Amino acid sequence: MGFLNKFGIGPSGARESSRPLPSHSSGARQNSPAPAALAAVGPHKAPEKGESTRVSNGLKELLWNLDGLGHGTLLDLGSVWQTTLSFFIERGFRVTSEDVLRAWKEFLDKEEIALREAAGKHDPSVDMTPVGRAARFLQANLQYPAASFDAVLLWDLLDYFEPAMATRTVTSITELLRPGGVVFAMFHSKKPEGFQRYRVLDSSNLQVVSTRVLCPAQRVYQNREIQDLFGRYRTMKSFVGRDQLRETLFIK
Repeated sequence: MGFLNKFGIGPSGARESSRPLPSHSSGARQNSPAPAALAAVGPHKAPEKGESTRVSNGLKELLWNLDGLGHGTLLDLGSVWQTTLSFFIERGFRVTSEDVLRAWKEFLDKEEIALREAAGKHDPSVDMTPVGRAARFLQANLQYPAASFDAVLLWDLLDYFEPAMATRTVTSITELLRPGGVVFAMFHSKKPEGFQRYRVLDSSNLQVVSTRVLCPAQRVYQNREIQDLFGRYRTMKSFVGRDQLRETLFIK
């Protein structure tokens, strides 16, 4: 079996929890009081087949943390949606998009082909461990100057990465964030049966779009494991929904 074969969501009533994390950075930006709700971008579109809408307390909290920033920078690591781009651009942000999960899937496919072609051969210079794969992938992806972004939309990508890749990804985006920067992430409470992407509908709602599976979910993270992954962040705030998704913000 090739190693790829091992790689195998609706309103939310949210319960909020917040706790500090160990701090390894200083000069964090102070937040202003929570603003009034921001206006929606464009008219509401009726959900199409395979789409649903969920209230996002995490998104509202993200916008509150970014309020007053001015011309900030945001990195969206999910699928590119014009609605999401327009939402943040109209609020003065410079948005960079990089569909990391799709790139990871393409990378794994190439690795699998290389393994088959090299059957019976051993090249000690190529590290085929999960840590080695993650290192090779990140040599060509998420390549931005340090402290380039004020916010990162990580979505639920960590659930779909190998653990070694998830750890290296968090390390990389932490270096890309400025002090006081915010990561918006989501975690499933159990392995999802399908696969979905997310786009911003307005200042308090996300559209959940069901799509074909790119990479089956790899693991379900417990609270302690999440805290360990984001140990360099000073604050973690979570909103637990009825749809088995937990939205979490991490402030560097």
